[in-house]
Amino acid sequence: MTDRSQSTMSTAHTFPALLAEHAQLRGQRPAIREKRLGIWQTLTWTQVFEQVQKIAHGLIDLGVIKGQHVAVIGENRPQLYMAMMAAQSLGAIPIALYQDAVAQEMVYVLQDAAVRVVIVEDQEQVDKMLEIRDQCPALSAVVYDDPRGLRHYSDPMLQSCETLAARGAAHQRVHPAMYAQCVAEVDPQDPGAMFYTSGTTGLAKGVVLTHHALIDRARAVEVMEHLTDHEDVLAYLPVAWIGQNMFSYSQLLVTGFTVNHPESPETVAIDMRDIGPTYYFAPPRVLEGLLTQVTIRMEDASRLKRRMYEWSMRVARKVGARILDGTSVSLAGRLQYLLGDLMVFGPLRNALGMSRVRIAYTAGEAIGPDLFVFYRSIGINLKQLYGSTETAVFVCVQADGQVKPDTVGPPVAGVQVRVSEVGEIQLKSPGLFKEYYQNPEATRETFSEDGWFRTGDAGYLDQDGHLKIIDRAKDVGKLADGSMFAPKYIENKLKFFPHIKEVVAFGADKNEVCVFINIDLEAVGNWAERRGLAYAGYTDLAGRDEVYELIAECVAQVNQDLSLDPKLAGSQVSRFLILHKELDPDDDELTRTRKVRRAFIAQKYGVLVDAMFAGVDHQFIETEVKFEDGRKGKISADLKIRPARIFTAAMPKAA
Repeated sequence: MTDRSQSTMSTAHTFPALLAEHAQLRGQRPAIREKRLGIWQTLTWTQVFEQVQKIAHGLIDLGVIKGQHVAVIGENRPQLYMAMMAAQSLGAIPIALYQDAVAQEMVYVLQDAAVRVVIVEDQEQVDKMLEIRDQCPALSAVVYDDPRGLRHYSDPMLQSCETLAARGAAHQRVHPAMYAQCVAEVDPQDPGAMFYTSGTTGLAKGVVLTHHALIDRARAVEVMEHLTDHEDVLAYLPVAWIGQNMFSYSQLLVTGFTVNHPESPETVAIDMRDIGPTYYFAPPRVLEGLLTQVTIRMEDASRLKRRMYEWSMRVARKVGARILDGTSVSLAGRLQYLLGDLMVFGPLRNALGMSRVRIAYTAGEAIGPDLFVFYRSIGINLKQLYGSTETAVFVCVQADGQVKPDTVGPPVAGVQVRVSEVGEIQLKSPGLFKEYYQNPEATRETFSEDGWFRTGDAGYLDQDGHLKIIDRAKDVGKLADGSMFAPKYIENKLKFFPHIKEVVAFGADKNEVCVFINIDLEAVGNWAERRGLAYAGYTDLAGRDEVYELIAECVAQVNQDLSLDPKLAGSQVSRFLILHKELDPDDDELTRTRKVRRAFIAQKYGVLVDAMFAGVDHQFIETEVKFEDGRKGKISADLKIRPARIFTAAMPKAA
């Protein structure tokens, strides 16, 4: 196996230096794979290095210089990755935008960063740029990767990646030393990338991260997890999200492994089984979706298979995580688990594309303990990590053998964590951001008077030094009787059920807790069809009495669990309703990373919130929605509000 110690040579402290090193040390090894028309195409490190040089010279020909911003918009694609590498080689700063954002959402970023050059994936993104060009005066060039549908586009602002590379090759022949000169001028403390936060309030802020910050955090985890250049990673989440960018881009260039790009979002499950990644990352919403698919398949299975699955999962919950952690398990327990692995767990891991996973991470938001334990119990080494855009992701990571379902692990090497008097998590790290772009006031406000970064999260360090996240500090509150109210904790417990897709809990300063629920259309639709319940769509299905009974059972189970926790027994859900529409980023109800915009939802659906706490049993509402093409419409419904079963709080055991 390749000696990874060479990757930490003192000369490789910037991304372009790392790229050159990989081309020299492992030039013929696969760097990036992409699936096209059902066939995996491979680019070696040498090929990537050569193409990056051409693109870099092409960008020079377009007038890109050090310190300028270059935007990238699209799914994970080799040309877009190489465009980011090319920009960094010039000392320019890549900014990835969410490909599913509507055109008007992109205007602010392009204006704020004075973007001149945008590299996009396809016609859809080209059309967005042409739509908003008049609002972005700095924009002068749009380069596209996929030419389909663009044959008759004659705008002089447009050119293909192929054309850009050809222009770059010609420029390189005339200026053969320029690329190396530009790379030599890139300093580790220069901005390496900028990410716009999709915050739950206010305008997005440009988070400036240096080459050093990103590389340092990637190297810390490389050492911790013994990563090698033989890892396989599947890049399927938006590259505009710091989590995906770190795993499939920064760590790609630090460790030199292979990153694989799916053919499309619709083929991710198939492509994952093709590749069999060894190093995997998924936010809780993806893991929830996979579990929902498993549940649907088992509901459709024969009675014998269902009984086999139920027995195996009982065994898994009892000993699976302990076996994974290497702790003591009886011989009988191991034999039962081995039988379950042969019949259920092994085939299930294979169906999920996780047969080769050595390390799997989840982050982005808190994961429900039940969901977390499910994956570990079937033999997947899923671990939690904690971090943010401002910290280059890696703040805390669970180490093998030290995994707890309710913590995110101890601080990663180089990180210091403390908890303020009001319970806010604060830290120092080599991975901290340089600044919020052109926003010194916001930058100052993010740090304490003595220089610690204020995360805005509430939590504490347990007796083993593991960090436990309770919720966002601003969201943790108290009920009217003084008992603690942690909405995210309640929401995650409810979202463990495959029939529930999204939850928003309310209760701060109130006498009780009430929740909005989004059903999972696929799971509940499958459930309804097997019972012969006809429905016309989401709104119709969500309003069925039978569906309310189904969700009431889920809420009751969560309340029973909460009743056993002395701190949270008072937070049992009293009343709930099923929303008539799915919460959607296009309607500003969720961020692009699908985090709930709680304050916005409380305001938008204020009439429903008031009705729940007023004790009425139904409420009419009319809601404005946005369609994918930018048009607006309205949807209305008379929503039912139902009480939930409340359990008597368990008495604390006597000492």
